Amino acid sequence: MSKETYNAFEVAQAQFDQVALKIGLDESTRELLRQPIREYHISIPVKMDDGTTKVFRGYRIQHNDARGPAKGGIRFHPLETADTVRALSMWMTWKCSVVDIPLGGGKGGIVCDPRTMSDREQERLCRGWVRQLARVMGPNLDVPAPDVMTSAKHMLWMLDEYEAIYGGRYPGFITGKPVGMGGSLGRTEATGFGVIFVLREALKELGIKIEETTASIQGFGNVGQHAALKYTQMGGRVIAISCWDNNDKCSYTYRCNNGVDINFLRSITDSFGTVNKNKAIEAGYELLSGDDWIAQDVDILLPAALENQINSKTVNRISKSVKVIAEAANGPTTPDADKVINERNIFVIPDFLSNAGGVTCSYFEQVQSNMNYYWDKDEVMHKLDSKMTSAFKAVYDLSVNQNVFMREAAYIIAINRVAQAVKMRGWV
Repeated sequence: MSKETYNAFEVAQAQFDQVALKIGLDESTRELLRQPIREYHISIPVKMDDGTTKVFRGYRIQHNDARGPAKGGIRFHPLETADTVRALSMWMTWKCSVVDIPLGGGKGGIVCDPRTMSDREQERLCRGWVRQLARVMGPNLDVPAPDVMTSAKHMLWMLDEYEAIYGGRYPGFITGKPVGMGGSLGRTEATGFGVIFVLREALKELGIKIEETTASIQGFGNVGQHAALKYTQMGGRVIAISCWDNNDKCSYTYRCNNGVDINFLRSITDSFGTVNKNKAIEAGYELLSGDDWIAQDVDILLPAALENQINSKTVNRISKSVKVIAEAANGPTTPDADKVINERNIFVIPDFLSNAGGVTCSYFEQVQSNMNYYWDKDEVMHKLDSKMTSAFKAVYDLSVNQNVFMREAAYIIAINRVAQAVKMRGWV
């Protein structure tokens, strides 16, 4: 599947169809679950700083809420499409289900590039998105969160607008808020740390000591940074990190065979995950093409960027030394690349299990906000580790018992739980 023909929603549906057929899902349930249950496409007029008005296209798509309120991030990206948001909302349904939290799947997106917008313009955009969708979102309906190029400040602007509309305090409307304003301790680290919690469990099952492994990471935003941080804290060695350079409009891979200093790289990285190239070179880092992250001679590959990164063109560049792929991004591997990876017997921790730490901690934040009582960070991390470990073990055990790959095992568990919910509600 080439980059030109890649469609995230078609991939998500193909993955679902394969498992639905395998588990004998009836036709009506299959038809319900392979499509979003509702979609909202909106236009958002925003007054720009120069006095002009620009109209942005936005989306909120709710895939399924049989198990609880829809849950999912809102991303800003200049190439955002309805199909991408549909796919992400579907993956969110499976993600919430596989870690067994009482939420459904939703996702939002706005076609924009916040890197070219002032904070005031971004705030007006956030408030405009909420004004258009406030009637169909809320603590008991649909709970947004941060995603690509959105952060705690965007969530607080959205919360403030929602509360202004309804005239009250509703901190459970949105997660990923700043700590002290209804946010949960540990939420920032949750997705990246969750990836490493399940990676740790996978390495145990494979009989590999984490302190004897090396890794290459694609993406150095919030998820990539915290995954790298936790991995090195556990004794692993990151030798390469690839990230987008907003100045040069391309990606680079920064390599250090002796081990990347994660704290140093974080200190020279901006809020969009762009490493200061000149400072990295001065510090002795080798500068490679952005695509070279996948070809490194490491034990672990950790894609933490966007969809379609391991595809039919890139999969054959994966080194023979790679034993594990931990998918920190959503949909980083295409089905045709999956076949090659499976044939090579590389152990894959599928995306909607691997990166479920974010939505799990968002659920914790939602619980804390709704009861107006907040846990300390150790309690949050303990609960997160417990939840991720439990989910991994369930998927791994099914994979072994039914002799299926991890992605298929994760889908079987997730789809069965959602199918049971829609049947019990009498929807099909």
